[in-house]
Amino acid sequence: MPDDAKPAPEGKTEPEKQRANRLLIKVTRDSLPQVKDKYPFIYLERGRLEIDDASAKWIDCDNNVVRLPIATLNCLLLGPGTTITHEAVKVIAQSNCSLCWVGEDSLLFYASGQTPAADTRNMREQMKLSADPKKSVEVARRMFAKRFPEADLAGKSLATMMGMEGYRVRALYEQKGQEYGVGWKGRSFTPGKFEMGDITNQILTASNAALYGILSSAVHSMGYSPHIGFIHSGSPLPFVYDLADLYKEALCIDLAFALTLEMAGQYNKHKVSSAFRERVIDMDLLGKIGQDIEAMLGVKNARCDRQ
Repeated sequence: MPDDAKPAPEGKTEPEKQRANRLLIKVTRDSLPQVKDKYPFIYLERGRLEIDDASAKWIDCDNNVVRLPIATLNCLLLGPGTTITHEAVKVIAQSNCSLCWVGEDSLLFYASGQTPAADTRNMREQMKLSADPKKSVEVARRMFAKRFPEADLAGKSLATMMGMEGYRVRALYEQKGQEYGVGWKGRSFTPGKFEMGDITNQILTASNAALYGILSSAVHSMGYSPHIGFIHSGSPLPFVYDLADLYKEALCIDLAFALTLEMAGQYNKHKVSSAFRERVIDMDLLGKIGQDIEAMLGVKNARCDRQ
């Protein structure tokens, strides 16, 4: 959604105006994170990243120039309309800062680039936990406990907990259908045939994809691997899918049923995008992801200590 899609509230600073209708704040001199913030990433869109006197310089579409504290960042998210010079990639790599190419507000994730000297402590801890059958199930148990806060999961196998989750989600779909007065025939998605699904399924597919994009960027920026999961397997991004299940109920499932009747049989991607952004902001998803990963893995995020 463009910056000017909604009128900004009066009496607010520029960063506050941007927060009102964007997930990720467009970088300006005012919104640039301070070193004390230990910010894991910043998001750039519609501009050029180059090097001037050995420092990274961001020139936005209005010719505003912002010098970026690359050495204090874990990752740069490059959104639509960005260009980057070869020299900038070189300097950014020397500063141990990763790059991710994403869609607007990171709702789509395209690719990432990490430096040969990247800090791999978080990924190593993740791999150790995943490779140990007992510890891996313990991580999965903590993930399921977020969705079954009153259940005693001690001693339950991964297969048993996955069965519980499958039943819970099917019941949740039926509950939301009744709550919002929407007919529900089951989850259906055929890759490459988005339009074949009903409106509810189309919204679910779109919002799920947006959630995966946000989580992929976050996982990369914190130095974890999206490919090392604890519940999902045999899929491209098992850790992203593991994390996504913590947030889908509020961000995707409830949203899909809530919007179905409003659309009156005609899918509106702009309405879905706007409503999804509002929910992400309301629940402070970007602030929760790092804390939730630490809680699920039971280890401290090593990159939080980076000075």
